[in-house]
Amino acid sequence: MENEQVLNLIAAAQSGDNSACEILLTRNSPLIKSVIRRYKNRNVEYDDLYQLGCVGFIKAVKNFSTAFEVRFSTYAVPMIAGEVKRFLRDDGPIKVSRGTKAAAIKIARFIEDYRAKNGDAPTVEQIAKEFSIEAQEVVFILDSGKYPISIYDRTDDDGSRSLIDKLHSDENEDDRLDSMMLKTVIDSLEPRDKKIILLRYFADKTQAEVARVLNVSQVQISRLENKVLNKIREAYGEI
Repeated sequence: MENEQVLNLIAAAQSGDNSACEILLTRNSPLIKSVIRRYKNRNVEYDDLYQLGCVGFIKAVKNFSTAFEVRFSTYAVPMIAGEVKRFLRDDGPIKVSRGTKAAAIKIARFIEDYRAKNGDAPTVEQIAKEFSIEAQEVVFILDSGKYPISIYDRTDDDGSRSLIDKLHSDENEDDRLDSMMLKTVIDSLEPRDKKIILLRYFADKTQAEVARVLNVSQVQISRLENKVLNKIREAYGEI
């Protein structure tokens, strides 16, 4: 859809026109699906992920303003992802008690420290002795903790580190999302602004070199570059 048509539909939807919202949802279904597929295989049905994505999308429709000076799709992506991530972090499909969850985190930390010191995992009996509980309770806690414990749960006593902080990856989920958001931002730029950003940050050109390519002054390139970067920061912060 043309940007003007999108803005008209958003205005209608914000005024209570449900049919306009339905049109936006239908036309933007590929966008929603492109975001939620990054969260598959998290013990959540695909249809449920899609519904969460739609909730985030509708929130984006409700809260969008042309004053943001970004395309709607650029604004909608983090809203969709945020709704899914909030569910995975705070709700999740499986529940366990807070006590069991806390015990599982402590046991997991003990196992990690024990393995680091001794080169092998402790036995169930050793864990039971460490925490003054029955061996059967250790088995129950470990079993119940296999899936419900979120990778976002804090595992250090001071709450400074979560499980995901300890998992090594060259590119994590947020990195992939940021890359997609950055691509959306760049694609939404005016042709000249887009060329400046691509030459400066992807072709590693200096401002003077970019100025020669575009046949303008370096001062003008500096001003235009700062203007574009400020727009990006205002919309998303540092990506």
